[in-house]
Amino acid sequence: MSSIAELLAEAAGLVDSPSPALDAELLLVEVLGKPRSYLRSWPEHQPSAAQCQRYRELLERRRQGEPVAYLLGQRGFWSLDLQVEPSTLIPRPDTERLVELALQLGPAEPVQVLDLGTGSGAVALAVAAERPHWQVTGCDRIAAAVALAERNRQRLQLDNVQFRQSDWFAELGQQRFQLILSNPPYIAEDDPHLQQGDLRFEPHSALVSGADGLDDIRQIVAQAPAHLLPSGWLLLEHGWQQASAVQQLLRDQGFSEVQSWQDLGGHQRVTGGCWRG
Repeated sequence: MSSIAELLAEAAGLVDSPSPALDAELLLVEVLGKPRSYLRSWPEHQPSAAQCQRYRELLERRRQGEPVAYLLGQRGFWSLDLQVEPSTLIPRPDTERLVELALQLGPAEPVQVLDLGTGSGAVALAVAAERPHWQVTGCDRIAAAVALAERNRQRLQLDNVQFRQSDWFAELGQQRFQLILSNPPYIAEDDPHLQQGDLRFEPHSALVSGADGLDDIRQIVAQAPAHLLPSGWLLLEHGWQQASAVQQLLRDQGFSEVQSWQDLGGHQRVTGGCWRG
């Protein structure tokens, strides 16, 4: 039998992980059903043989590169705990910038908001939680993603958001919104990062968008005016080197007040524009 301290020490083999100690703690508390503080309070405790086996199975999967979020089936985003699965991207802290900007640019009165490519529902649910008087729609072309987002909505008991299956705007008819938000695929198809880290396990279709990574953004920018109310905003997350290209796409389409905002690392990560109609 191994103690908690000995089990955590086994994470030294996670050479490809940027945070092996944290990974091990998260996996072990999942198996034990305890808070992380328990690990420090009871380092000499010996989990059962079944718990040790389950922990080592998870640790081996992490050693092979499988993301911790998929192993646990959950990830924190904004103020929410969300269920995640391999059919969707893992919500990332940088995407919280998209939520912040939506809350800043959105008017005080009730409005209609659209989250394109909603995945787990992270952006739509975060916005809906912060603005109960807004009506939020999240769309994704993948049925499994829509189902996951709906499960997250039900668990969080948010009644001002709905999820629909739609390939971008295809199933939205003549609906118009005051805010359109999207974290679309924006990685170039030959980007070497696709063979590294968590990206190896995330859905390719949610990551890659043509030779320069901008195919989906081009489509969204071209189609968004038909779904924006006058003075509505389109906000797009993109790669850290794509801000100038996205700005040009917006200007060419006729958007005004085009600008980019930095993420937590100081990179220009979100670009948006206002549609005057």
